[in-house]
Amino acid sequence: MTGAAGRVGTSLREALWEDAGRLLLVDRAPMSGGRPNEEVRQLEVDGPDDLVPLVADADAIVHLAGVADEAPLADLLTGNVLGTHHVLEAARRAGVPRVVLASSNRLTGCYPTAETVSPEMPPRPDGLYGVSKVAVEALGRLYADKFGLTVVCLRIGSFETEPSEARHLATWLSPRDCAGFVRAALTVETDFLTAYAVSANTQRFWELSDELGYLPQDDAETRAAEVTGTFTIGDLPQGGEFAAQAYTLEHGRLPAS
Repeated sequence: MTGAAGRVGTSLREALWEDAGRLLLVDRAPMSGGRPNEEVRQLEVDGPDDLVPLVADADAIVHLAGVADEAPLADLLTGNVLGTHHVLEAARRAGVPRVVLASSNRLTGCYPTAETVSPEMPPRPDGLYGVSKVAVEALGRLYADKFGLTVVCLRIGSFETEPSEARHLATWLSPRDCAGFVRAALTVETDFLTAYAVSANTQRFWELSDELGYLPQDDAETRAAEVTGTFTIGDLPQGGEFAAQAYTLEHGRLPAS
C-alpha cells in the first residue's frame, strides 16, 4: 500500500492488516513499525525501478500516494499521473496481477447536484486535481487493456471520521465503508472497473456499482444535526467550493484573467 502514512492509508492499515498474510506499507513520510505481518518502508519513489523489488511477491497493490488537493498542474502531473504510471509499470514488470487506484469524486465535480452520476458518464472535473484523476483512470484502463492487469479505480468520496459540513450529507465516506470498498476492489472478478466509494448517504448523487458488490452501511443523514452550513439539491456543482473559479486560481496558482 502506497501513501500508507496518509489519512486514508492509516485507516486502511488498521482495517486490513488481519486480511493480509503480509502488508507492505510504503510512504515518503516516516511511519512507526507495526505488527509481525506488517513491513514499513520510507521511500521516495522516483520510478518503477524503486518499486519492482518491493512488490515482486505481492498479490495486489493499493495505490493511495499522490497530491491530495488542488495544486499547480506540474505538481499534479508528477505526483498523481507520473506516480501512478510508476506503480502500474512496476506491477507489470513484477507480475503483480491487481492494482487498486485511488481516484476521486472530483473527477465529476462540475455535474449539478440534482443529477445522479455514474462512472459511465463523461468526466467533468472541478479543477486541475480532478483533471489529474482523469489521467489516472486512463492509465489504469491502458494497463488493463494492453498488459492484462486487473485494475479497479475507486472514486473516493469525502473521507472523514464523521461528516462535518453540509456537502458531506451527500459525499461522506466513513472509515468502515472505505475499508469495505477496498476489500471489494481487492477481490472482485473483473478486468477493469471504476466505482464511486461513498457511504449510503440518503442525499448522495453518485451511483453505486453493482459489479463491485459492496453495499455501504453508514449514512451521513444520521448525523445531519452535527454538520455546519446548508446543503441544497439543485443546479450548484457537486464539487461545492472546489468547483469555484477562485479555488483553482488560488490553489492551482493560475494567473487571474
